[in-house]
Amino acid sequence: MINIRLIRENADAVRKNYGRRQDERLIKLLDETIELDKVWREAKYAADQLMATKNAITVDIAKLKREGKDAKAKFDEMKLLPKRLEDLKAKEAKYKAQLDACMMRLPNLLADDVPYGKDDTENVVIRSFGKPQQPSFDLMPHAEVAESLGGADFERATKIAGAGFYFLQGEIALLNQALIRYAIDALTKKGYSFIEPPLLMNHRSYAGVTDLGDFGSVMYKVEGEDLYLIATSEHPLIAMWQDEVIPEERLPIKLVCVSPCFRKEVGAHGIDERGLFRRHQFWKVEQIILCKPQDSPRFHEEMIRNTEDLWQGISIPYQVVNICTGDIGTVAAKKYDINAWMPRAGVFKEVVSGSNCTDYQARRLNIKFGKEGGKKELVHTLNCTAIATSRALVAILENFQGKDGSVAIPAKLQSYMGKKKKIRGA
Repeated sequence: MINIRLIRENADAVRKNYGRRQDERLIKLLDETIELDKVWREAKYAADQLMATKNAITVDIAKLKREGKDAKAKFDEMKLLPKRLEDLKAKEAKYKAQLDACMMRLPNLLADDVPYGKDDTENVVIRSFGKPQQPSFDLMPHAEVAESLGGADFERATKIAGAGFYFLQGEIALLNQALIRYAIDALTKKGYSFIEPPLLMNHRSYAGVTDLGDFGSVMYKVEGEDLYLIATSEHPLIAMWQDEVIPEERLPIKLVCVSPCFRKEVGAHGIDERGLFRRHQFWKVEQIILCKPQDSPRFHEEMIRNTEDLWQGISIPYQVVNICTGDIGTVAAKKYDINAWMPRAGVFKEVVSGSNCTDYQARRLNIKFGKEGGKKELVHTLNCTAIATSRALVAILENFQGKDGSVAIPAKLQSYMGKKKKIRGA
């Protein structure tokens, strides 16, 4: 959530920033917010003035009684006030609820260096690693490779859970765990503390970390409970600090976490949708940082570089992409993606997202920092995928696939798999 004072004091700057997103609905929402803020403050002022009048009459009545004078006129005047005050308070509460709902829907303000563009076709590649290779033989779809190696079972998963799920087994399952340990070990060596989050969150916490109107359609709600399955481990790790003041000396807080993630989104996004790439359940290692406002741009760059180190370590070609104004989403002020080379489709596909959310989540969740007895400020929050293992598995199954259907294990992962160098079929 952005600062309402900024809207009041510099609405034109906010309108200009939102205009870069090229969504007229945002401008209408901003105008609605400005009008609701005006009528709410007018209603609040009227209610406050009437309460002041009520208090003054109470004082007058007490004085008249002390002086032995007739206070009937003041009592009659007082009788009219409770209903008027009740009506004004109800109006104030109604406008405040409407204002709060609008404020929760307004997106973050974009950083100045976010490239202007209408959609993902205008995202800007800022650097690349590796040379994309196309093998001399026809690549098998990654799902077929995984099945042929005894490492995945899609049919039985569909039987018990429906489409969009899978069993991992054998050496592919071990490779999945190797990716997790590889990422955790690398990041803990860089000073990130390891943490495992809850897999369920309540509505209030979820509404603090993301726009449920925008994101809620892909989330799993627990029937009859105020709980959602987490869509990414970023969400509980940010929300864990809600309504807290973090001692300034504790910042920055750097965390690396791992969890399964649950999303309803599965769709036709290109070649080989059957398989591992876009599923209802997947594992992800995530980086989280809470820091002082002036430090967040630097930490944003640090986090994406951390992830690049991981992908370079497993020798997967990739591009780092600066996400444009029309594709960035609600919460981030600036966002990078990493797109890994997928040789079967002959394209780079998104495997990593890293966002600087500035104080947007912190304001929604009331997360501040400061010294005891001193000024308190909102923290900045950042998140960046380290490795989403299912997408990394797709990249490995394609980039390291042999003509015989075997898959070479990247050197950095071999120590996690008993120094095994290749996965072969039975």
